[in-house]
Amino acid sequence: MKTLDNVLGFIQRALRTDFSAVMVVDQGNLDGAAFDVAIIGAGINGSSAAQHLASLGYTVLLVDKGDYGSGSSSRSTRMLHCGLRYLAPGASVWEFVKHPTRFVTAMRMARNAMQNRAQFVETTPERVIPADWFYPIFSDGTYARWQVAAAFNLLSKLGPGSTPLGYELISAEEAKAIPFVKWVRNGSNVTGVARYREYVYNWPERICVDATLAAEKAGAIVRNYTKVTKLHRLQEGGWALSLLDETSAQQAVVNASIVLNTAGIWIDDVNAHSEGAQRPGRKITGTKGVHIMLTLPPECAGKGITLINRTNQPISLTPWKGGHFFGPTETLYEGDIDDIKPLEEEIDWLVDELNFLLPGLRKFTRDDVSYAWAGVRPLTYDAALPNGSRSRLIHDLGAEGMPDVYALTGGPIMTHRSAGQDLAAVVQGRIPLSRPAQPLSFTPPRFPDNQNSEPVLVTPTDVSLADLRYAATHEHVTSLIDLLFRRVGLGWTPEMALPGLRKATEAVADILGWDAQRVDREIEAYRKYVRENHRVRIS
Repeated sequence: MKTLDNVLGFIQRALRTDFSAVMVVDQGNLDGAAFDVAIIGAGINGSSAAQHLASLGYTVLLVDKGDYGSGSSSRSTRMLHCGLRYLAPGASVWEFVKHPTRFVTAMRMARNAMQNRAQFVETTPERVIPADWFYPIFSDGTYARWQVAAAFNLLSKLGPGSTPLGYELISAEEAKAIPFVKWVRNGSNVTGVARYREYVYNWPERICVDATLAAEKAGAIVRNYTKVTKLHRLQEGGWALSLLDETSAQQAVVNASIVLNTAGIWIDDVNAHSEGAQRPGRKITGTKGVHIMLTLPPECAGKGITLINRTNQPISLTPWKGGHFFGPTETLYEGDIDDIKPLEEEIDWLVDELNFLLPGLRKFTRDDVSYAWAGVRPLTYDAALPNGSRSRLIHDLGAEGMPDVYALTGGPIMTHRSAGQDLAAVVQGRIPLSRPAQPLSFTPPRFPDNQNSEPVLVTPTDVSLADLRYAATHEHVTSLIDLLFRRVGLGWTPEMALPGLRKATEAVADILGWDAQRVDREIEAYRKYVRENHRVRIS
């Protein structure tokens, strides 16, 4: 009987593949289409999985209820981190001795971080910015010199040598001339400074868009602003997904042999849409992180520092977009996951913490904050860890009433490519390919060179009106927010592109079908967005 079921399943998939190849040609209507894999959530891990699976030769549908990369992926610390934090045992080095499994997990995550760091820098250097990084070691601090040196030596061995850490231990005397370090509180207690190389993403949302467009190029069907409203288990196997296009109110039902839930902080919500009598248990714990953007002296350009704040958590000043951002906070989040914003008290806490940690820099006030952002980390739920586990896990939900559904938790941006590989491996172990494989390329798309096109802003000048028009034509833009934040990155400039709003909006109005009234609405919606979500003070 099992052999017969396998044969029937293979025939069904073969028939479905032919059917989907015909149906999906109509990009305007997905109703009735069928796929090997449906991926719910087009953040950094979902878009990576879609790219890997489509390149392998699977038929793939990628949907997100918002824009690509508009959730937690867009609100991170933007670091292609070396993984040093994973090797921090907590309150004491004995934590790893007491809990050896945590040490094994830490080693695995640090190794992943170092490997992904090297792979990304080597294949996609256009999307990262190198920075000189400093970690001061204090005589009365959490970690001693030998512990820090041991951690960096271990990291160096865990990663490939092609993208070295460049680690060196600077003496306390030499450190007195280093920006940031010379301004720290209790500088006389500094016994040395670890100096190493870190990388910062230009902006994470673009990494999601790059992977999504690469998946589409490889044959995937990708849809933003498309919400999954119901998951129904089919009698013959696989799942029927009810979809709602939030922009047109159009509905569709599609089938998929396997479902990947990469919805981040919405994973539990997506699972709750299953019609089965049994539903999976909790998978996500969310911790909120807030950052503030500041302008620092010119000598700080290209340099960052990590310190330990008064809650015994690491906190950093990171060079980015002509300024520096400071954060993150880390607090358990149990609020509305569809309404995550930085609060004024959180901004005030960060300003106060910056003044406490670096009293020699200068006295900062709320008026020095250009803007802020807040996100919630989709950490893995663990009843023994109130703030969640940073371990990346793929959950097979079959034993919890959702066979052929897999959810990924705890996947940070820096390891998104290995997450995509791991999710693809799960699918490869379950169903055959539907078509020939295609080369997997991480080379990001480039806007056509048009040097005669006027820049959108006076500064920076690297984004032109022609770039906006190209993105509006080819990159699934629905709103001005999509365009400026997630396609060209101008939303993250010090003034959040506010001086160029009308010019930018009118430049793409004809492409997106916006009349004069819609142009005004888009501008006002953008201004409201940065006021509420980034605490920009606009008169």
